[in-house]
Amino acid sequence: MRTLTFVVGTGRSGSTALSGIVHAHPDVLSLNELLSSVQSRGFPEGRMNGEEFWRLLAEPNPQFETMIRSGVPMPEFLYTRRPGRFATESTGIPAISLMVLPHLTDRPDELFDDLEKQVRGWPPRTAADQYAALFSLLGSREGRTAVVERSGYSLHRVPLLHKVFPHARFVHLFRDGPDCALSMSRHTGYRLIFLLREILARSGADRIENLTEEQIRALPPTLSPLLTERFDSALVLDSDLPLPGFGALWSQLIVQGVADLAAVPSPQRTTLAYENLLADPRNELTRLADFIGVEPLPQWLDTGVARLDGSRQGTSLRLPAAELASLRSACAPGTRALAADQTPTT
Repeated sequence: MRTLTFVVGTGRSGSTALSGIVHAHPDVLSLNELLSSVQSRGFPEGRMNGEEFWRLLAEPNPQFETMIRSGVPMPEFLYTRRPGRFATESTGIPAISLMVLPHLTDRPDELFDDLEKQVRGWPPRTAADQYAALFSLLGSREGRTAVVERSGYSLHRVPLLHKVFPHARFVHLFRDGPDCALSMSRHTGYRLIFLLREILARSGADRIENLTEEQIRALPPTLSPLLTERFDSALVLDSDLPLPGFGALWSQLIVQGVADLAAVPSPQRTTLAYENLLADPRNELTRLADFIGVEPLPQWLDTGVARLDGSRQGTSLRLPAAELASLRSACAPGTRALAADQTPTT
């Protein structure tokens, strides 16, 4: 029986590096950004047959396709670095091919074809059972006994994931707030998230998909083009976005995420601070391996230590004093929530 663990967090917390380290373990099936790839389509109600499940995995992610088309791809888009037969401007890049399959193999197109042959013929099952079958299929290829899914921007998905996979384990990976927020402010994906949240705040809509034509027309020209299939990359890359706003985003995600994780039974959850991972990697990786149900193999620990790079730690300390103070203030609610979560209870 394979264990299932979700590494959740705000993103920009060392999670990409952790995915590489986890993937290096011979007993772990590392699913990189699977949740981000399928997004809201990921867990439909009721039963779905293999054809329906395959469409969920294979249809291109509209938002990511727009980012590629507009010249603001995220560095996490592995497929675009080594293009295969799929392309945004022609076929579209299947959701599972963009970040998941290239993390598992150097031949993602071949793996895509192999999966399609099998998955499309699967019988009707719930979404959870279809995913379990997918994990089993991928894991059996190389004898992997544990499944770890890691998506950077995933902390807000904890309630849904716990509902769909009630026995899954959760690792909350987090980083110092100001450092994390500063990294967000320089990342194309989070800059777009910031702008889309600004659209929701201005319009009063609860979701981008629910915006009316009237609400879209009322948006300024710096925001409304972001809702089209192709926009000027300068709207994301060159916009002057306030750094404290990213601190507020980080805090909001952390405060809600800590509260959501509290609803998960304590044996099924743990925390992993990026700074602790850098300071004591062998101990933290050993603890992680024990939690996800695999052996902390000495060679794997050596690999993990070698892959960690602490050069970006403390980057916010290089900011001007006033700017750093403002960022720390914006991050304060999240920092307090993390401190309370780490305080032992009696």
